[in-house]
Amino acid sequence: MTGFRAILVAIFVLIVGYTLQVGGAHGWNLVPIFFAAIGEMTWQGQFNVDFACFLILSGLWTAWRHDFSPLGLVLAPMASFGGAMFLSAYLLFLTFHTHGDMAAVLLGNKRAAMLRA
Repeated sequence: MTGFRAILVAIFVLIVGYTLQVGGAHGWNLVPIFFAAIGEMTWQGQFNVDFACFLILSGLWTAWRHDFSPLGLVLAPMASFGGAMFLSAYLLFLTFHTHGDMAAVLLGNKRAAMLRA
C-alpha cells in the first residue's frame, strides 16, 4: 500500500507542477486548444478523444462507487474535469479512509462488504 500511495503522491505532484508551468506559459484556456486538435483530425486529436473517454469513465466510476448518491454526483464532474490530478488525490484519500482495503477503495464499502459475506 505504501508503494501505491507513493505513486499517487508522485502523480499528483507531477501533474500539479506541469499544469502550473504550462498554464503560466500558455494561459489557462485549454478548452479551445483541446477541441481544435480534435477538429484537425490529427494524432493529437485522437489522443484528446481517447483521453476524454477516460475522463468520462473516471466520472462514471466515481458516481457508481458512491451509488449515484448526491456526493457521487458532485464528485463525478470533478473526476471528469480534474483528470489524474483529482483521481490521484481521491484514491490517496480513499486508501486512508478505507484503511488500505482495496476492495473498498475500488467498489465502495457496501459492495466490498457484500463480497466478504
